[in-house]
Amino acid sequence: IDLFSSGPSTEPFRCVTFVFISKFRQLQPVHARILKKIIFKAVFIRISLHLKKMSISTSVRHVAYNVFSSWQSLLVPRNIHLSRYLQHGEYEWQDPKSEDEVVNVTYIDKDGKRTPVRGKIGDNALYLAHRYGVEMEGACEASLACTTCHVYVLGEHGDKLPPSEEKEDDLLDMAPFLKENSRLGCQITLTKELEGLELQLPQATRNFYVDGHKPKPH
Repeated sequence: IDLFSSGPSTEPFRCVTFVFISKFRQLQPVHARILKKIIFKAVFIRISLHLKKMSISTSVRHVAYNVFSSWQSLLVPRNIHLSRYLQHGEYEWQDPKSEDEVVNVTYIDKDGKRTPVRGKIGDNALYLAHRYGVEMEGACEASLACTTCHVYVLGEHGDKLPPSEEKEDDLLDMAPFLKENSRLGCQITLTKELEGLELQLPQATRNFYVDGHKPKPH
């Protein structure tokens, strides 16, 4: 279906789409998760290709992406996610069982305030930040649909992280204040090799709350 076409021929598809969306929340989580992955990735790719063909400016593509992200969050229950990691950060709220598991991490906010924390092997850097009150938003809850957990990996630790996937790279291309050491916090999983990791928050992130709201642990 051409999402950007219009006319009588597309109306039946629009009706089917409306009915499908209205029933989406009634699906079992496992089924909804699969459908969400297929549908929204396909739609986002279609939108991106369409805008590129039109030679739309980067700033306009950013706006379109933000609209898409907001639309997705409204349609899909917030308890359904696509991340490979434990979604709501329950694991990050568990203390290390032994010193062998400990991975010390320091978060540096936009004002230079340093927050050292004791993480553990397997922790997700985004949810670990939430546990200790670090203002790393993570609006899409680690579903790789935003850039609000954008961080700078300081020092040589960036070389110890797995290479970023294409999806992460595509998102980072739309992040403000992008640097060579930019990564998404939700894609950083602690290992012992990351002992002493320092993550610095950028001056701003796209879609960041403007009403003074601070992200809370999930």
